[in-house]
Amino acid sequence: MTVAAVTAGEAPAGPALNVSRVNQFYGQSHTLWDAGVVVPPGACVCLMGRNGVGKTTLLKVIMGLLPPTSGTLMFGDKPLAPKRPELRARVGIGYVPQGREIFPQLTVEDNLRLGLTVKGGGEIPARVFELFPVLRKMLGRRGGDLSGGQQQQLAIGRALASGPALLILDEPTEGIQPNIVHEIGDIIIRLNREGLSVLLVEQKLPFARRVADTFCIMDRGHTVAEGKMADLGDDLVRRHLVV
Repeated sequence: MTVAAVTAGEAPAGPALNVSRVNQFYGQSHTLWDAGVVVPPGACVCLMGRNGVGKTTLLKVIMGLLPPTSGTLMFGDKPLAPKRPELRARVGIGYVPQGREIFPQLTVEDNLRLGLTVKGGGEIPARVFELFPVLRKMLGRRGGDLSGGQQQQLAIGRALASGPALLILDEPTEGIQPNIVHEIGDIIIRLNREGLSVLLVEQKLPFARRVADTFCIMDRGHTVAEGKMADLGDDLVRRHLVV
């Protein structure tokens, strides 16, 4: 098997992602209320908040998996709506959903190759194996036979195989052993320093402070605060993050 060098998605003009005044309903339930998030080019933004406040819902709206009732979603200078989910990936957004959602019956190699379908095929980027050496060793194993941490690395590798300009991660540390959490943090920091824009949902405050430079807090479907991670003070933590 040969591998290709990674090619990042074309960097968008303006903010990498600009989502504003998004409203969304589940049936009769109003789940997002004028919510939004901005990811500047090359930034790492952490979307924060307690369970059930709408963070994953907002990510699903961004990826086209849920329809917004109103609002603006821009990737650079290009509107995301009404693009289908696969077309949003094609313009340069890599998405790792909560729970990873790898295909357990497919091999590691086949899972990675699914990431290549976004750009019409090709070879698995060598960069994926540089970042996650364990995946090269396990190419022939079924995804379902991997540990939780290895599955998360596979899910991130699959998203990176498409060469995105923006990587979206939903709870990347959930259910993962501490040493792998640290490794994933190192990789997010490395990718971000190399110019990849990152938006992640994360509950673990120490991890968020370590990897992100900007925060955006949600509460009950609303965006309630945002700023530099260094300015995330105890008052905001008590009001919106502490369970």
